[in-house]
Amino acid sequence: MSDMIFFAHAFDGQGGSTPLTGEAIGKALHDEQLAWVHLDGNHPDTPAWLEAELAYLDSHITGALLAQETRPRITRIGNGFLIILRGVNLNKNADPDDMVSVRLWIDPHRIISVRRRKVRALQDIDERLRHGTGPKHSGDFITQLISRLSERMRPVIDGLDDETDAVEEKMLTSETQTQLREEIVEIRMQAIMFRRYMVPQRDVIQELEQIDLDWLSPENRRTLQEEWQHVSRYVEDLEAIRERAQIVKDELASIIADRLNKNMYVLSVIAAIFLPLGFLTGLLGINVGGIPGAGDSRSFVIFCGILVAVVVAQVALFKKMKWF
Repeated sequence: MSDMIFFAHAFDGQGGSTPLTGEAIGKALHDEQLAWVHLDGNHPDTPAWLEAELAYLDSHITGALLAQETRPRITRIGNGFLIILRGVNLNKNADPDDMVSVRLWIDPHRIISVRRRKVRALQDIDERLRHGTGPKHSGDFITQLISRLSERMRPVIDGLDDETDAVEEKMLTSETQTQLREEIVEIRMQAIMFRRYMVPQRDVIQELEQIDLDWLSPENRRTLQEEWQHVSRYVEDLEAIRERAQIVKDELASIIADRLNKNMYVLSVIAAIFLPLGFLTGLLGINVGGIPGAGDSRSFVIFCGILVAVVVAQVALFKKMKWF
């Protein structure tokens, strides 16, 4: 069981807790005192433990807590609710936009959390409880969790914004466009992945703030309103980053197209200059009798002079026509 359960706490109502182990965990979850157990969703014994200890909960809740793929959502059942949230992935060798999920069943007397990958926000609350500065009741728990998830998003989104600024600056000074295109595609992909989960998470927070539960205090609701404002700004920032990235991408495509058109124009002018020269040399190079100057040693020099005169005349004509 110790491998399946990361930690468990019985809250004292003052910001501290008593750590729970063994059979005391299941007993605490049936008591009136608030208890929290944090489970490993990857452990093979977790489904059986949930069914044995939490048989009174709807089977859909157990399934949602253990689902492989989740999106932020909230479902109220009685005096509690199932809530699924997302946070940035700060684990080693992981991409922040590969967001980790937090699955919770929470009511006034019990909190069951399940994770498949490490979630720093839950570890923060665990440490606060051990130091006596943690949540006092279920309402405090969910607001502190959402606050910790939001706090860790800000630096990542700011970093993405700085990357976009850097690419915009490079676009004006760099001669190589291929690397910039790869960077801007990566920025757009990250912004899209973050926004994919942040939009429904914003809606979940709003719905939670408006939900009619007596154990959510006015202070909890004010905190949720503030967090809704924060997440809404994150969504707006991500939308702005995505739009800026698209503008940069379009500008890069325009620069490359202009460069290609310029090169093609130069080649066209060169071809236009040499076309009559090729015609003249081809005409005088045919293997038939009667070619002018065939017996005169000065004919080659004269013909080269004619070719030069033709080129000069063409250049003058092109300049007059403002071709270059």
